[in-house]
Amino acid sequence: MRTPRAPPSVESAPHVTLTLPPPPTTTAAPTPTPPAPAEDLRALARRHGLSVSGARPSLPSYVRQLWARRDFIAAFATARLTAQYSQARLGRLWQLMTPLLNAAVYYLMFGVLMNVQHGVPDYLPFLLTGVFVWTFTANTLTAGTRAVSGNLGLVRALHFPRASLPLSLALLQLQQLLLSLAALVVILLCFGEFPTWSWLLAVPAIALQALFSAGVSLALARVAARTPDISQLMPFVLRTWMYVSGVMWSIGSMASSGRFPAWLVLALQCNPAAVYIDLVRFALVGSFTADNLPPHVWALAAGWAALAFAGGFVWFWQAEETYGRG
Repeated sequence: MRTPRAPPSVESAPHVTLTLPPPPTTTAAPTPTPPAPAEDLRALARRHGLSVSGARPSLPSYVRQLWARRDFIAAFATARLTAQYSQARLGRLWQLMTPLLNAAVYYLMFGVLMNVQHGVPDYLPFLLTGVFVWTFTANTLTAGTRAVSGNLGLVRALHFPRASLPLSLALLQLQQLLLSLAALVVILLCFGEFPTWSWLLAVPAIALQALFSAGVSLALARVAARTPDISQLMPFVLRTWMYVSGVMWSIGSMASSGRFPAWLVLALQCNPAAVYIDLVRFALVGSFTADNLPPHVWALAAGWAALAFAGGFVWFWQAEETYGRG
């Protein structure tokens, strides 16, 4: 019988040594370098001739930049005018047909149904002149609301004075007015209004109206660039303005009726849209005499034009660096 072997003793067991990995060494985070002071960066930029991208230039420099791009302003206006009616079968005939159709509707509503032509001699020449002149102002202001917001791709892609856009659209509307006035002259001749020396007064009247409309268009372009909803509100504002500007009715006849206070009549006569409409009527319509004009009408027309254009231009320039960045 075999004797069982005793288990090996602890002393005789092989010695095993366990080696633990060294603890990970923690690397201290690098101390952040403090940013350079803003004044040092400005000095560095000035030393190397760097300037802020899109910064607003001074007002005299801005005017010089606009004048240097006068060819672009004229070409842009002509191109937009050509493209505006390129898809229509009648083309540029719509420049004449639109105010004529409006005048026909106004004559039916106000001249026939409401009989506002009573007491207004030569009502059709009176009405047509008012509609043609008002259409120029209304279209210029409407185009101004889309001058920047409707050309964001151009504004963001190229560097140029942003006032070029509303000014070119105002020039486009002036070109349309001049074409329409040629047709208006033919219509006036058909109604027995023959050319006289007073017709030359239409030139400064339309020039002052163009300055006024361009100035308001510049102001609206800045507002609409930040608040595009203004373009949805403009039709209601312009329709109300048209009704109080004597396009379809005579402010002078209302004043002679004695039914309205003198301050209200004076306020309506000094309305800038009414001032320019009345000056063109005074120039082209023989029966519209100086008695229908407000006092100091030429000074009033020049004052409105200077105030609107200078104020609108400066106000637009003050936000030059913000256009296209919203």
